[in-house]
Amino acid sequence: MTAPGIRWTIGDVDLRGFEALRLSLWGAWRAFGPEAAYRVCVNTLPVEEARARTGPVPDAVLWQPAGEVPGFLQAHLDRRMAEGVAWKFAPLRLFPNRYEISLDNDCILWEVPATIRAWLGCGRPNACLMAKDVRMGLGQFGDLCGPEPVNSGIRGLPPDFDLASALRTVLERHPVLLASELDEQGLQAAALSARGPLSLVTVDEVTICSPFWPHRPDLGRHGAHFVGLNARDLPWRYYDRPAVECIAEHWERHRPELERRVGLPTRPPIP
Repeated sequence: MTAPGIRWTIGDVDLRGFEALRLSLWGAWRAFGPEAAYRVCVNTLPVEEARARTGPVPDAVLWQPAGEVPGFLQAHLDRRMAEGVAWKFAPLRLFPNRYEISLDNDCILWEVPATIRAWLGCGRPNACLMAKDVRMGLGQFGDLCGPEPVNSGIRGLPPDFDLASALRTVLERHPVLLASELDEQGLQAAALSARGPLSLVTVDEVTICSPFWPHRPDLGRHGAHFVGLNARDLPWRYYDRPAVECIAEHWERHRPELERRVGLPTRPPIP
C-alpha cells in the first residue's frame, strides 16, 4: 500500500471536537503507520492552543497555521466561511506529490478501509476519493454531481492532481456564493467527479454516525464520522431534547470503545 499524506483542519470548536481529533490522529497512525505523513492545519486560534486542547498525539504529527484560503475561492465565500468549513481549502494541498487524504477532525479510522487501500494502489492519474453519505447534501451544486450522496469528511487526491484548476472550472460554470457546509461538500464533489469516477468509502466501512435518522447510530467496520460533534449549540430539538445534548450522549456512549480501537487508555468524560 502506498503511504499517503494525511491532513486535518481544526478551528475553535467544542471540546469534544478536539477529543475526536485526538482519536482521529491516533487511529490514523495505527492504520497507516510511520511511512505516512501527518499534518494538522489550525485556524481561528493559535496552534499551541489547539495542541493543548487536543492533548498528546503521535510525535509524527506536525501542526501549522492554516494561512489564507486562495483568492479565487475567497470571492465565493460568505463572511462565515461557509459555516467554517471553507478552512478545509487552506491550503489547497499539503502533499502535492503524494496521495493526499483529508479527514474531518470528527472522522475516526482505526483500520484502512478496503476502498482506500484499493484507491492507494489503483495508479489512475485523476482518481479521487470521497465518502458515501446516507442522504443527498450537495447544496447549490447538486445538479453538477452524480446521483449518489457523498460526504467530504473523507477526501482523497492522487499525486499531482490540480485541485485549484478543478475548483475554478466548477465555479466558472456555476459562480455562486458558498454559504453552508453543504455548498462546500457539493463544490468538492462536483470538482472531483468531473475528472473521472470517484472511489467511494462505503457507509458500512465508515458510518455517518449520529443519533439522528437517517445517520447510523453505530460504528462502522473501519471507522466512524461523528457528524455534528463540533457544534457548541444547535438551534433545534430531538424528541424534545436539545440536539447537542443528544450528540454529547451519543459520543460518550461510543468514546470508550473508540479509545480501545485506536489503542488509547480511556479518559474521563467531558463535563
